[in-house]
Amino acid sequence: MTLLSGDSTSDFDVVVIGAGAAGIAAGQALAKAGVSFLVLEARSRAGGRAWTNVVDAGGTSYPVDMGCGWLHSADRNPFTPIARGLGFTVDETTPPWQRETRTEGFSASEQRSFRRAQDEFYARLEKAAREPQDRPAAELLEPGSRWNPLLNATSTYVNGVELDGLSVKDYDNYEDTEINYRVVEGYGALITRYGASLPIVYDCPVQTIDHSGARIRIMCAKGAVAARTVIVTVPTNLIAREKIVFTPALPAKVEAAACLPLGYDDKLFLFVDRAEDLPDNVRLFGSMDRTATGNYHLRPFGRPLIEGYYGGQCAVDLEKGGIEAFAAFARDELVSMLGAAWRDRLKPVTVSGWFQDPLATGAYSHALPGHWDKRAVLAAPVNERLFFAGEATSLHTFSTAHGAYETGVRAVEEVLAVL
Repeated sequence: MTLLSGDSTSDFDVVVIGAGAAGIAAGQALAKAGVSFLVLEARSRAGGRAWTNVVDAGGTSYPVDMGCGWLHSADRNPFTPIARGLGFTVDETTPPWQRETRTEGFSASEQRSFRRAQDEFYARLEKAAREPQDRPAAELLEPGSRWNPLLNATSTYVNGVELDGLSVKDYDNYEDTEINYRVVEGYGALITRYGASLPIVYDCPVQTIDHSGARIRIMCAKGAVAARTVIVTVPTNLIAREKIVFTPALPAKVEAAACLPLGYDDKLFLFVDRAEDLPDNVRLFGSMDRTATGNYHLRPFGRPLIEGYYGGQCAVDLEKGGIEAFAAFARDELVSMLGAAWRDRLKPVTVSGWFQDPLATGAYSHALPGHWDKRAVLAAPVNERLFFAGEATSLHTFSTAHGAYETGVRAVEEVLAVL
């Protein structure tokens, strides 16, 4: 599809930049409102950082989520009823991190000790968040605690960053009901299906947004589009690096986005030969005494797979070596727990690479210490013409797909108040 200025199809009430969870939610809300709109997406698919990849493992195909995979706060997550309404299967099995799990290298008593240390750490964090000044979460670790490396590793899975780069006040602002479900067919597949009916132009990265004239002019890979309003939903790193150029410039937005960088999280999927020898839906930590370690979900949904999670600098370092580096790292950690006989039974299937993905360059946002207030700055409309959505603009449900959804709906409400 070619979009040319002056063509009758190139002028809209609203143009949405990005077809991730926020952009799709915005598109659905705009469709219900009956205004003219178009969604421009740089990728050849919808979903953004929500991506379900169908892989072959042992001769059977399985959908695996390369990005977001959990319906967090599932009891109030808008994607939960959407999933059921579209015929997707919602798995309500308690996630392994919320119960005692298999004990290789991590006994039941040690798990309870770690949970106590974790609860005490979060209690200190909550108290510190009430103080006037923000601070790095690492300052709240108990000096000398044996569990500090694992607490730090857990932060990389949850936040995409080690505790020294995490704002206490921002983390405390996050709201969660601790109800977590999964979509059997894939969270990314659900979000893509939800947006299937929308007018989305794919393979169409936006280069410039000129909001100096009576109509906003958007230059993209397939021509020019004019609009009365624009909703921007792209990841913070792209705004901070000015991959989209605004005219006039928006230095406050660029600065705010730079203070809300995307953390680093990756997943590796391994096929397990004779997987029935392993229990299903349990978790193993690769190491108890270092931050650079994997978190392994054995046989999710009972499948012959291991879903490995890697975060922070560990994920960045492993990405440099590709799937071979991830697989070697995972085998070494898993064999140290399960035994040498397992080494040849673990075969790499696929791995994500969000840090090296030029349309993301990371997983999801965290606020740098001292900059917890930048989410509101990034979310604020500009001259009632430019509106901003995406998980990073959510004050309380950032880093999640449902947080992105809610901001897409919020941006449309702001747009409709103007239109």
